[in-house]
Amino acid sequence: MANHAPQPPLILASKSPRRNYLLKQAGIEFDVIPSQFDENVMPVKEPSAYVKALAQAKAEDISRQYPGRWVIGADTIVLIDGLILGKPSGKEAARGMLLRLSGQTHQVCTGFTICCAELNKSFTNAVRTDVTFKRLSTDEIEWYINTDEPFDKAGAYAIQGLGTFLVKSIHGSYTNVVGLPVCEVIEYLIQEGVIRMNSNSRRH
Repeated sequence: MANHAPQPPLILASKSPRRNYLLKQAGIEFDVIPSQFDENVMPVKEPSAYVKALAQAKAEDISRQYPGRWVIGADTIVLIDGLILGKPSGKEAARGMLLRLSGQTHQVCTGFTICCAELNKSFTNAVRTDVTFKRLSTDEIEWYINTDEPFDKAGAYAIQGLGTFLVKSIHGSYTNVVGLPVCEVIEYLIQEGVIRMNSNSRRH
């Protein structure tokens, strides 16, 4: 009988390539099983509460299916002057978002939940980072929109991609802006013994 490698204890309940990349960069082993939770059914509320509620719903959706494993769910929004900027629906929406962010400081808020149904454990938190954009010219905005990068990103930009040139400064967690506050996530996983620091192997 063939020997099967043990499943990693973690599941990332997100199809986001950015969250996938961040966890891999941290040396964590995990499976990707995206949640099918419909975000549109979640009423919009105070931003931190909103992203925490979405993250929890996504994590619990997968945790019910895999109760013996730890699940990470997350959701990221961009805020400016109290307005939530989601993913732009098209070029006009992306242009409007970038014009609003130009020369201003906005906040990126990521909610995350780490839970295990079998152990009846769940932890939810939200992290905010201040991001200041340079003042953008019309040509810069049009060039960036035509790269197609903005269209699946909250706030119409990717700090880790071509959109890095838009950002003048950040105050707070960089990985939070990318899509997951890795420091806080790993801190909890170590606290619960989900991953261990082992000098002879990757974290697992």
